[in-house]
Amino acid sequence: MPSHPLDGDIHVTPLYLAGSTTIGDPALQPLLDHGFTAQDDDLANLYVSSPDQHVRLGFLPEGPDNTLWKVAAHSDPFGPPAWLATFDANTPTELVTAFTSALATAYAEAPDTLLTAPHRPAENGFLPLEDAGWKRGDYRPATLLTAPDGLAGLTYRKGVLDRHAELHRDQNRWLLWGGQDGYSSRWYATFTTAVPVDLIAATTTRLADPSPVLRYEIEVPERNRSAARIRRVSPPVPTPLDVRRAAAARARSHGARPVGRAPAATRSPSVVLPVRPAHGQVAAGRS
Repeated sequence: MPSHPLDGDIHVTPLYLAGSTTIGDPALQPLLDHGFTAQDDDLANLYVSSPDQHVRLGFLPEGPDNTLWKVAAHSDPFGPPAWLATFDANTPTELVTAFTSALATAYAEAPDTLLTAPHRPAENGFLPLEDAGWKRGDYRPATLLTAPDGLAGLTYRKGVLDRHAELHRDQNRWLLWGGQDGYSSRWYATFTTAVPVDLIAATTTRLADPSPVLRYEIEVPERNRSAARIRRVSPPVPTPLDVRRAAAARARSHGARPVGRAPAATRSPSVVLPVRPAHGQVAAGRS
């Protein structure tokens, strides 16, 4: 068995054109590792809660709209959320994972800071994109940042917003987007005013990261493929340990008897690399 199994057959960059992996596990795991508990419903939606019930996440492949992820913090577990973050079904999984990883770390260090942390300037959320060469425009109603190719952006709306309208997503303090225009190719993420800027900065840092990501070719939205940089992944080369393990397995299968060398024309490869199933984990249930 290869020492380094793959999670895709192509490398894609930039991240914002790669599409979703359609699995929830990578973004859920940081919270589960920090003591959050999970329950599902009969539709395969998953609900994750912090030990004190003040932070909640919904993974909603069978939700009422295209929003796949909702993350909320509540000062009163029975009251409306103090803040809300959402990611739709097309959002690259790595961005959601960056947010939930930062959330899990912050909760582990000091749970109250997710609700009572000192307000940090919005500039902290802009900086990773500016450092990556995104174009910035400051206007009276909003600050806009746009990727060099024009296929991703951030809008930060200034002024006072209606809290109820924010929570119902009629108004957006923060709006992240990426991909070619189209239902299956463009994604959106939103953050209300009270979302800790450190969590947003973790997300924009990952968005700005130029490292290629693994995808199965079918996962990359068709409209994005011509603009994305795509490179096929070469199968992993067996290590010496892989070769020894394969030889030992063959010896055991023949009862440890000497095996004669087959003629060159009929000889099989000494190591067969298994193909990992494309979607062996929790599926988002969206195309």
